[in-house]
Amino acid sequence: MKIAIIDYNAGNVRSVLYAMERLGIAADLTADHQRIREADKVIFPGVGEARTTMHYLRARGLDELICSLTQPVLGICLGMQLLCEHSEENDTDCLGIIPQRVIRFQPKAGEKVPHMGWNQIKVGEGSWLDPALDGEYVYFVHSYFAEIGPYTAGETDYIQPFSSVMRKDNFYATQFHPEKSGAVGRRILEGFLKV
Repeated sequence: MKIAIIDYNAGNVRSVLYAMERLGIAADLTADHQRIREADKVIFPGVGEARTTMHYLRARGLDELICSLTQPVLGICLGMQLLCEHSEENDTDCLGIIPQRVIRFQPKAGEKVPHMGWNQIKVGEGSWLDPALDGEYVYFVHSYFAEIGPYTAGETDYIQPFSSVMRKDNFYATQFHPEKSGAVGRRILEGFLKV
C-alpha cells in the first residue's frame, strides 16, 4: 500500500510519518504532485496558521491537487480545518471541500484557549470511526474548530460541542492528533488505512 503524507509549510508532519513507521508502513513524505496522485491513501496533517498555509498551498498548486484527489484522504488538525470552506483565523478562504465554517473558541470562565490536552470523542452514528472508540480520550491542540454540521462524524465538548471527526465523500478528518493519541490514535490510523 502506498501512503503519501503531504509535506507542506506546516508543523508536525514528521510525527505522522513516525506514526506510520510504528504501524510498519513506509509512508512517503512528499509535495510531489505525481507521487501524491499515485498513492493509495493520502494524509494531510499539520499545525500552523490558516492564511499562511493556504497561501503556500496555492503557490504550489497543492490546493487544486488536494481538491482533485479521489482516493481516501485524511486531514488532521489544521489539515481538517483547511478542508473546510472558511476559517475565522485571519479571515481565510480554505479548500471548500467540506462546506463548514471554522471559528475561534470564545473562552468562558476558567476555560483556556487553545484547547490543549486530552479530551473525549463521541463517535457519531454512521461514523467512519469504530463505534467502540466512543468515549475514548484523544489529544488536542487548537484554538479554532469546525462547527457541528451534516458532515460531523464525531464530536467533542470543550467550551461548546464541536466537530472532532468529519467526513465528506473520500475526505476523512480529525481535529485531534491521532499520531499523538497513544493506542487509541493507533486504532484510528489503522481504521483509516482500511477504508
